[in-house]
Amino acid sequence: MAMRYMKLSNCGNGGSKGRDDDVEIAATVLLLQTKRRWGGSIAGHKTYKRDREGANKMLNAQYFVERPLYNSDHFRRRYRMRESLFLWIVNKVTEADPYFKQKRNCAGQLGFSPLHKCMIAIKMLAYGSIADSLDEHLQMGESTVLETLKRFVRTIVNVFGEEWIRPPSEVELQHILKVNEARGFPGMIGSIDCMHWEWSSCPTALHGMYKGHKGKATVILEAVVTEDLRFWHVYFGLPGSHNDINVLQRSPVFDDLANGRAPPVEFTVNGNNYNMGYYLADGIYPDWATLVKTISAPMSNKHKVYAQTQEARRKDVERGFGVLQAKWKILHSPARLWHQEDLNCIMRACIILHNMIIMDEKGVDLPIIHESEWPGRENPPVCNIAEFIDAQTYIRNKETCHNLRTDLIEHIWGLYGSGTGPFAPNGSI
Repeated sequence: MAMRYMKLSNCGNGGSKGRDDDVEIAATVLLLQTKRRWGGSIAGHKTYKRDREGANKMLNAQYFVERPLYNSDHFRRRYRMRESLFLWIVNKVTEADPYFKQKRNCAGQLGFSPLHKCMIAIKMLAYGSIADSLDEHLQMGESTVLETLKRFVRTIVNVFGEEWIRPPSEVELQHILKVNEARGFPGMIGSIDCMHWEWSSCPTALHGMYKGHKGKATVILEAVVTEDLRFWHVYFGLPGSHNDINVLQRSPVFDDLANGRAPPVEFTVNGNNYNMGYYLADGIYPDWATLVKTISAPMSNKHKVYAQTQEARRKDVERGFGVLQAKWKILHSPARLWHQEDLNCIMRACIILHNMIIMDEKGVDLPIIHESEWPGRENPPVCNIAEFIDAQTYIRNKETCHNLRTDLIEHIWGLYGSGTGPFAPNGSI
């Protein structure tokens, strides 16, 4: 329509007044087509006088006064963390994002406090409820709840992401190796697997790409988890039509190793030396030197003991996914947001908070290492292309994979096979 008016104004035979009118009409049409992000007050729109200050006083009386209504156990169960950790997070989030600071609006009304906003965001993550369900007792409207949730998870990722989602440092890696060696797997760094998060609001045009063997549109999370259920590697966002092999091919999980930035790992199994750590994986993963799988149909006692032990240790990652979804119910329920960027921030924020809670309840001061000691340096060295190709070839070496598994079978049999358990030798091995 606007172009038609412009053509009339340029090509018509009327006077200057007619052309001016046409230009004004065209400009008006163009302005009507431009939607402002914030429209301001809407005529006829009903406003609700929510008691924000009353809700804030109620929250303080329930948890944060000298003699609160509920004790620390109630707070830990409802908000998934101790009060001290929560208050520390609130301070860091408020410093990083002015949105969480309490201020007055143009009408002079006092807004929500930082505690109020962060508690609502945590409650949304913990229970996965609909945003409107918090309006009655926390006095925050649906749109504000969703905006607060998005700002909170984005700030958590920006402030804590580098520290709490990263590969282990050399000291941490040595501790992980020591723990796993005591569990029967020297050289083991963790367990790797994938999890699907259903996306109920996936756009119809993308359903074919995001719908896989689950029968619904999902987004995939690949993670590495250790025995203490801490997540060390997180790769989220690939469509659900992929399988674990496709995800691994695109994942950066071995990038540091291929570029020579990973801490060295040396260990001995069954008298043979190895200089590269590995992850425990299930049967779908490829035969790589950095992946150790079970035996799908064990026949001998040795293989049975190995398969049982490997599958038991690999359950670390399954337990990690289960605890993560139980702690943050928003990941257990289908995702209802429209944009994948928001889903990515929610997933990463939940994992960051999960890791922080684990370390806090161990009694470790936060943060546990200084920024200068983080494994991911700002300008890491880059190896040349020949070294990179050689490293990739070594990572994907099938012969090393088979030799390592054979040595682990002998090692685990020496630890567990001579006992009196259900797999004690009773004949040929």
